[in-house]
Amino acid sequence: MLLQHSSWPEVEAYLARSRGIVIPIGSTEQHGPNGLIGTDALCPELIARRAAETVDMLIGPTFNVGMAAHHMGFAGTMTLRPSTMIAALHDWVSSLAHHGFERIYFFNGHGGNIATIKAAFSEIAGDPVLSEATDRRGPVRCKVVNWWDFEPVTNLCRDLYGASHGYHATPSEVAVTRFALPQAIKNVEMSPKIAPLGRYSDAVSYRAQFPDGRIGSDPSLATPQDGEKLVELSAAGLAGDYLAFLAE
Repeated sequence: MLLQHSSWPEVEAYLARSRGIVIPIGSTEQHGPNGLIGTDALCPELIARRAAETVDMLIGPTFNVGMAAHHMGFAGTMTLRPSTMIAALHDWVSSLAHHGFERIYFFNGHGGNIATIKAAFSEIAGDPVLSEATDRRGPVRCKVVNWWDFEPVTNLCRDLYGASHGYHATPSEVAVTRFALPQAIKNVEMSPKIAPLGRYSDAVSYRAQFPDGRIGSDPSLATPQDGEKLVELSAAGLAGDYLAFLAE
């Protein structure tokens, strides 16, 4: 069930049986020569929609611009300031809590978001309006999980890609988008085949160190078939973890 495809009476009926919602959250940033700029938002959104086919789960709109300042050397990347993202997350949670939602599960596709999301959670936990019960709901609790965190997903990535998986513009995330959006597949020659590893301090040093945007990865290994397997494994992990979160 998608919030943005629902009417208010349908959401009201959902709240009568459940107080949880999943918010896909990601980033709009470069993903190398063959990766979609929307990859980090598309992956959790696509997987969450798959999970919602198996359990009673409301999926909210995707929070699709996150912390991507270090990718601003590449055309198309968009980013927020940490303070902006924290304020926006607080407002999203406050709006949902107003209607009676108590469990807000952020399903993340961008590791660079984690520190800021957790800072937002600290502010939310310190907000007396959200941390205390009302006549409409109990105290609000938030959780963040990355789509690749589930052990079967991690194991499959290791088995499929080994050291070629890398750290950014990975074959696993490209595979998910290739499965879901075959019309958007980009066939690009990688040079070098496996991108270098290294450190960076800002967008300028990132572009200098990783000129095509990849870090340690070979996303040309990605296939739609692998993407389908990753979606199914991650969706199963999300469904179980979300139900456990509701039951806590």
